[in-house]
Formats: sequence, structure tokens, C-alpha cells
Amino acid sequence: MIEAQAVARGIRTSAQKAGLVLELIRGKDVNQALATLQFTRKTIAREIAKVLRSAVANAQQKDGFGGDVERLFVQACYANQGPSMKRVRPAPMGRAFRIVKRTAHLTVRVAERPLKIARVVKDGDASAGAKPARARGTKAGGATGAKKTTARKAASAKA
Repeated sequence: MIEAQAVARGIRTSAQKAGLVLELIRGKDVNQALATLQFTRKTIAREIAKVLRSAVANAQQKDGFGGDVERLFVQACYANQGPSMKRVRPAPMGRAFRIVKRTAHLTVRVAERPLKIARVVKDGDASAGAKPARARGTKAGGATGAKKTTARKAASAKA
């Protein structure tokens, strides 16, 4: 199974804001994640789309990649806090307020879904045609729902 990741460092947003958008794409297929990011109305979505495309390109460069981008999905994505720039804003009467301009490190990891291997059932295989222990529609007492309904109707008609 091929895994690849891409990291963007020092992106000018808070890790909390980026995390909200990253939750939208976690676990989705790559194409579906890119479509989600395209229509997300957050500025950080463009940066996350760049990182996702970079992770896909990294996966394509790995040895053993099958060549099918459709099988790639977002395995993990997260935003860590980067260095904060501290600035001073003048305030009335000689005071000053501190402004913290936050940055974030965005990480997106993609992986290849394993191929689903269908099990071939032979004609003589007993387990393929076996019925489950309890047939569908039966209750614990053994009576089906139809019998109970008929019994209820008969009891209400007598009353």
C-alpha cells in the first residue's frame, strides 16, 4: 500500500481555522476531497487543495504505485500551530495592545486503497448456500409477525 504526504509550513492562518476545513476532507477519496475544497467558502481551502495535489504527486512518484489516482484517499490531514508573529497596536493614553498573527503547518497524507478481491464460490461449497441459524422474520418464540397480527385481530374481534 502506497502512502505519501505533503507539508506546507508557515501558512498565514490559525491551526484551528484550518482544522475546520481539514475535517471536511478526512477519509474521502482524493477527487471528492478536491471537489469539496473547490466549493468550500474558506480562504484556507485553496492552500489545502495545493497541499493535497502535492501529496498526490508525491504518491505518483513512489515505486510500486499502480497509476490509478482513483484509488487514493486522504488517510490523515491535520494542522499544527506554527510560529506566531507578535505585533503591537497603539492604544489610547499611551497604552499598547498585543496582536498575535498566527501561522500553521498543514499536513496531508494520502494512501492507496487496497484492491477488493472477490471470493470465487464453487458449486460444491457448502458454506455458500447455507442458511443462517435464525431465518429472517422469525421471533425468539418461533412465531412469525403475520401469525401474531392475526391472533391480535381475532382477540380484538371477540371483545
